[in-house]
Amino acid sequence: MIIYINDKPCEAEVGDLLLHAAQRHNSHIGCICGGNGICQSCFVYVKEGAESLSQPSEEEKAFISEKLFQDGGRLACQTVITGAGTIKVLSRAENLRRIVIGLNVPGFITYAQTIGYNVLNKLPGGAANVVSRVMEGKLNPADSIGKIGNSIGYGARLAVHTATENLPILQIPLSVISGAAKGVFDTASGLVCTVSGGQLHLPGSTCSSHETQQTKPVESITITVK
Repeated sequence: MIIYINDKPCEAEVGDLLLHAAQRHNSHIGCICGGNGICQSCFVYVKEGAESLSQPSEEEKAFISEKLFQDGGRLACQTVITGAGTIKVLSRAENLRRIVIGLNVPGFITYAQTIGYNVLNKLPGGAANVVSRVMEGKLNPADSIGKIGNSIGYGARLAVHTATENLPILQIPLSVISGAAKGVFDTASGLVCTVSGGQLHLPGSTCSSHETQQTKPVESITITVK
């Protein structure tokens, strides 16, 4: 079946999470916490097809106000496709972008008021939900860190994919973007070098002070994530 995420057609099947369907097709939905249901970055507005989706989970009820539920609000990492049908969703970022581009001042004011109300009234309950899940063993901190790491990797890949898709429009060679990115990274490494007295550098970068010098690291460490 085809569902639409930010108006982009995505192949999906019954049993899929909305978040996973979006990730498979590089359709942007946030996922900072890696699908643990604790950060709300994957919040979406279901514009059509709510009857083909799972009922709100306890995690969603803890973080989403009744007003946002009425507006179609869901967490994509918790929402499962339960039946065939036309499903259309917008990410929070895309919804806000359309409000701003459309110069919809009343819409922006309503949006800000709704989000502000949600934060003030649902944050305590959401925090309590997270603590409760940790204590009950439903949320493993170590596993959560691994998922966050995966999300960072996915975000980087999505950024590259999006830039590549838009290059023909922007008419900017990929080599120029890569070179600019490397220049920024090397500049940051030079700053780190200055602050550390020449002892530290960012991996894979150079700095003008040590381009021709072989500087030994003070100490090498290996970090392993299981």
